[in-house]
Amino acid sequence: MSKKYKVVGIGNAIVDVLTQCDDTFLDHMGIEKGIMQLVEKDRAETLYGAMESRVQAPGGSVCNTLAALGTLGLDTALIGRVRDDALGRFYVESTEAGGTAFVNPPVADSDLPTSRSMIFVSPDGERSMNTYLGISADISPADVSDDVAADAEYIFLEGYLFDKPEGKEAFTAAAKACRSTGGKTGISLSDPFCVDRHRDDFRRLVKEEMDYVLGNEEEWCSLYEQNNVMDALEMARKECDLVVCTRSGDPVVIIRGDEKVEIPVETITPVDATGAGDMFAAGFLYGLATGQDLETCGKMGTTSAAECIRHIGPRPKSDMKALFQKQGLI
Repeated sequence: MSKKYKVVGIGNAIVDVLTQCDDTFLDHMGIEKGIMQLVEKDRAETLYGAMESRVQAPGGSVCNTLAALGTLGLDTALIGRVRDDALGRFYVESTEAGGTAFVNPPVADSDLPTSRSMIFVSPDGERSMNTYLGISADISPADVSDDVAADAEYIFLEGYLFDKPEGKEAFTAAAKACRSTGGKTGISLSDPFCVDRHRDDFRRLVKEEMDYVLGNEEEWCSLYEQNNVMDALEMARKECDLVVCTRSGDPVVIIRGDEKVEIPVETITPVDATGAGDMFAAGFLYGLATGQDLETCGKMGTTSAAECIRHIGPRPKSDMKALFQKQGLI
């Protein structure tokens, strides 16, 4: 049965605000280098005001993935929350212009503004992210249209939304609606600290509701409380149909039942590592949604991530299909 959407994502609708700076600026502003920190409204306004020559783009992990899938020609939609303010309207317009349907109308009656992440990019390519979650973190089952979720071949969820009970409920509602019509659902683990906070819930979700799960070494080790990633993946294999692990410069490991493939990664000095995981997910999901074998899915993922880290910003700047053709993947 043909569905309206190839991939529907649920994620934080966050406007990325990027600027380049040196380590002295980070020290001066008390910004911890290389990590993602959540900030309150006042701190967000201070940092926003201190940014010179800002570049704005619609962001959020899952939305970045959907944007890339849209450029590859797949029908995509985003379930998310923005406020009816300038940044919120910018977010919806930019997302739709990129080919992804934004299915929830902006919210007028909220005290919380549209979410934003201030990203400071150092000369070595490290990014220090200061995220004000605002309205997007309040996603709940009320925001999940069963019609949209049921009309998706694949649903992709963002682990960051797991921090609130309503977010967990929204995930479960979307997963059930999608699977009830034969679709497949998956999640990106997003962040080892998030996994630490909600380990039992993540374990239950992976085991009972998810058809595929993407994570990096730290996230998988955190989920299964293992020091060795291969031990963690062996445990994951018994609980989830399709397990994907990215390992920075080491080969990507993909396991489906008894099938296991390793995809070598090209070593590149990153210009900006923002969004590398999101773009890996895009390439991988494109392969999955178009019926490729695991090795091809993995290579599409690593090719997409490599393109992403060669420039500033989390979204592709090259023709991804042309890159896949050049690599002999399509």
